[in-house]
Amino acid sequence: MPQLCAYLSFDGQCAEALRFYEHTLGGRVEAMLTYAQAPESAGIPANMHERIMHARLNLDGQTLMAADVIDGQPYQGQHGVSLALMFPTVSDATRIFNNLAEGGTVTMPLQKTFWAETFGALTDRYGTSWLINGGQIAS
Repeated sequence: MPQLCAYLSFDGQCAEALRFYEHTLGGRVEAMLTYAQAPESAGIPANMHERIMHARLNLDGQTLMAADVIDGQPYQGQHGVSLALMFPTVSDATRIFNNLAEGGTVTMPLQKTFWAETFGALTDRYGTSWLINGGQIAS
């Protein structure tokens, strides 16, 4: 069975975003490769060399991948997709929600719902949309 993972795109903020997610979510960055490290880097403009061509964050066996877009490619941010995190406790969900929201925009404050003790939505400072659930209610 294949593993499904999200692959996020950034406009020059990939390294900073992945380090933020590593620190905030408690994961581990396993790869952070720049365009300059690619075997084909000779054709890549110098201003792209320090941007990230491929990054991989391990979150307790789950994978989040990311890269910076190449200059000249249209970048309109991340739209139509959210990353959902489910925590067993309200306190864990609240802590992560508050950390991810720092410098971002809360679109729905944490509150009780019919499916979870707490649920909230936000867009972080890097433009990634998050849905945070804590303390699932048994069906």
